[in-house]
Amino acid sequence: MTREPLVLAFDTSGPYCAATLTCADVVIAECAQEMTRGQAERLFPLLQEVMAAGDTTWSQLDAIGVGTGPGNFTGIRVSVSAARGLALGLNIPAVGVDGFEARATVGCLTAIPAPRDHVYAQIPTETAPRLMPVQEAEDSARDAGLTIAPAAMPLEITRRIAALAAQRYRCNPGAPAPLYLRAADAAPARDSAPDLLDD
Repeated sequence: MTREPLVLAFDTSGPYCAATLTCADVVIAECAQEMTRGQAERLFPLLQEVMAAGDTTWSQLDAIGVGTGPGNFTGIRVSVSAARGLALGLNIPAVGVDGFEARATVGCLTAIPAPRDHVYAQIPTETAPRLMPVQEAEDSARDAGLTIAPAAMPLEITRRIAALAAQRYRCNPGAPAPLYLRAADAAPARDSAPDLLDD
């Protein structure tokens, strides 16, 4: 009889740091903290807290689930890098789950919040998700006979990531990769590079 997988899922693609530990779709432990910055410093302590609350050691895990975005550029990079590092160190699969899958609701258009009254959305008539104004997403949803999906709470997202990771981890999912739909907020330096001097 196959043992049900023990999965640690986490996401920092939004203004939060969240993690859920599950086995057989049962939540063993979880934690979420709202934060607009500082996910890099907070993620591993939060994961340790969840593992301790679930009385689980790292070596017991069967898979890692991670949110791959879209969302905050730095947050996505933090969590995807952490997932890849954990997978390598523990020799277990890491499964990437994008924000649309993690928030999917029947009869709804998923619209992931973005800065300046924009959202990330997948219009039914288009082949790829993109960044767009909120009004455009609402109009497109109405035209398709859909409603905008209600905002998902961070732990709802990590529970869904854990469930999908449990379904997919045995199928050689490959290393998770960030889903970036806009450029990073940080602009490249405008100063020219310094001249190199010969010895």
